[in-house]
Amino acid sequence: MAEIATLARPYAEAAFRLARERQALPVWSEALGRLAQIAVDPQAASLIGNPNIPAAKVEDLFRAAAGKDAESSSELGNFIRLLADNGRLACLPEIAGQFAAMKQGEEGVKEGVVHSAFPLDGAQLAGLSQLLEKRFGRLQLSVSVDPALIGGVKVVIGDQVLDASVSGKLSAMRVALNS
Repeated sequence: MAEIATLARPYAEAAFRLARERQALPVWSEALGRLAQIAVDPQAASLIGNPNIPAAKVEDLFRAAAGKDAESSSELGNFIRLLADNGRLACLPEIAGQFAAMKQGEEGVKEGVVHSAFPLDGAQLAGLSQLLEKRFGRLQLSVSVDPALIGGVKVVIGDQVLDASVSGKLSAMRVALNS
């Protein structure tokens, strides 16, 4: 079976192109986020692909979850129908994730992860973000606490890693001493 990311890609790309043409990226992003949350809910997930439940009923559930956006946008309603008809409602979380990545790329926003030995407060994260944005441009950072770093931070943005952690410095010293 194909990977879910591969199955979701054409749908995410089509939704993104349509939303960009209609200048409705925020509306689509929000609606896809809501639909993805419904798709991962255990009760809703048990309905998707259940042969005892008509596909039209499951489609109606997702249309209701999309709320006023599906009612006011025939394109969003048609998108939900397309996913239901092709048995791809379970792909909604991946579709929403890929759509969000395309939207961020369009807006020039890069995602990054700050690995820190200790939790960061808002001011610390804002200061770090300000420093990193000088080098990388607009960023959306998430924080991951990793006590193994001992101290400092390690920042991963795309394929670039900035390691200012104590464990990273110790590793660099170990390599230097062994050469």
